Amino acid sequence: MAQKLFHIFRNTPLGRETLLQSIYFCQKMGILPTVYIPEFTKFLMYFENDVVQVDLDGSYLNDPPTAETHARELLEAAQIKPEFFIPKNYTASTLPDIPTNFEYMCCPRSISDLSSKIGLGYIGPRVRRIIQAARFPVLLTSPAYKPWQHVAVFFGGSTNAVNALRLGLRVAKSAGMHLDLFTQLGKQSPSEYEAVVKDEGLWAPLQMVLGEWTFFEKGNFEDNLYAVPHDALVVLGAYGHGLIHDIMFGSMMEKIQSTISNTLLIAGPKYTTAA
Repeated sequence: MAQKLFHIFRNTPLGRETLLQSIYFCQKMGILPTVYIPEFTKFLMYFENDVVQVDLDGSYLNDPPTAETHARELLEAAQIKPEFFIPKNYTASTLPDIPTNFEYMCCPRSISDLSSKIGLGYIGPRVRRIIQAARFPVLLTSPAYKPWQHVAVFFGGSTNAVNALRLGLRVAKSAGMHLDLFTQLGKQSPSEYEAVVKDEGLWAPLQMVLGEWTFFEKGNFEDNLYAVPHDALVVLGAYGHGLIHDIMFGSMMEKIQSTISNTLLIAGPKYTTAA
């Protein structure tokens, strides 16, 4: 059975850019998109230990008669047979249930209230809930379609950062691209981070795709983000905890998403490499 990416289509120019990003990701990963054209502004996702109600803004219901045609045109132009998701179960008449057995999900790039105020849509806290509960990685696209040419992973040494590195290696291998690592140093030395990678058995596969491992020894974190290539898919681990400080979904994640415009692929605490 082919792996699938779940995509919520918004029938607007911004929604077109988001679907183009999902299509590009699917092509690079060798997976297929499943497109959901919502009829209502709310839906439920039932995870193992959480139920998330996603609230869409009204733009997701824009011009219903043309929505499927627009999505179909983009998919067929990429030589992908269109597959549309139609809900079968409803918790209420206007509250469809969405399955969570996909391998990936694409969400709009709106994980903070600030971004919602500049017209990029509002899911905000719901995206945090999805990332926290999902066993699959979540793709947050850049505002405009831009093909990425390599993979960049932020690595802080925690268990979830290791999962993010595994995910980054998987993407780099599937896409045939090299991978760059970025670490903001605290009290630990570079060798301690390297030891974590070696202990997890990832050193050898990393050497096969590694471009550069950049250690930020000083400087403001936001300023250091200028070193991240503009044409890279950025892979992050959220909610990491460990002896070594990790990139958290809180302030550090907000700094990343509000500073760089790259497409982000985020592995939450429930993500498993088998997902």
